[in-house]
Amino acid sequence: MKKSKNIVVTGVSTGIGYTTVQALVKRGYRVFGSVRKQVDADRLKKEFGDLFEPLLFDVTDMEAVKSEAARVEQLIGSEGIHSLINNAGIAVWGPMMHVPLEDLRWQLEVNVVGLVGITQAFLPLLGAKENCSHAAGRVFNISSAAGEIANAFMGPYSASKHALEAISKTMRMEFMLYGIDVVVIGPGVVKTPIWDKAEEVDLNKFAGTGYEKSGAKFKKFMMKISKEGYEQAEFGEMMANIIEAKKPKARYPLVYGKFKNWTVPRLMPTRKLASIIGKVLGFTK
Repeated sequence: MKKSKNIVVTGVSTGIGYTTVQALVKRGYRVFGSVRKQVDADRLKKEFGDLFEPLLFDVTDMEAVKSEAARVEQLIGSEGIHSLINNAGIAVWGPMMHVPLEDLRWQLEVNVVGLVGITQAFLPLLGAKENCSHAAGRVFNISSAAGEIANAFMGPYSASKHALEAISKTMRMEFMLYGIDVVVIGPGVVKTPIWDKAEEVDLNKFAGTGYEKSGAKFKKFMMKISKEGYEQAEFGEMMANIIEAKKPKARYPLVYGKFKNWTVPRLMPTRKLASIIGKVLGFTK
């Protein structure tokens, strides 16, 4: 059966989602992209044209998600979708000793529970049903280098991405029943507006704690590495190439400066890596 040209991408207003849509539309795919605000839907529709259809929902609002999934089904009929790209997510920073529990819950609600809910809603369009008339699609879950390598002050975010990695492995096994593959993309730094948000992170809530000075050092470090990542357009083309691969790998670590930022940290003994990071941030002398 012929593969569909319909693709669903979540979180496309900026960043990785945006640049992925840009690359896919250029290659002739019909892309359904989710945003939370009508103003972003209007802007992207005008920019990307007829091959783009905005979906309006927050990934934690399952009623809205199901409603938009039903609308996609009405628009594509029996064609099905080629791929679901779970990209939408947030990043919560802070030391685990002081991070507000409501922030931790929200981090997991968006990046983990929301992702599962989105996948459940669109699985029938990927082919998870009896007597499916179209070729099975694929699920692409956007993780992070932090899904394998944890860091100080990134505990909530890393936890959500570690969970995504585990859930993806389980999905990969279970979705074999319907011929649906699951691929994980683990980006490092990509030069997207998320780093503008990082610069705006308010560390005042940790003022007066033992982590005040080290938190400032970490933020400065993050601002530095934000200038050393992939360009958005380059990353979008990499994403499109993976989506079009006939036999994709189970996981792609798309990490800029891969040897230094990915290979070495993963080969290093756990306590040694922790010791180095602790010394840099001033946890130890």
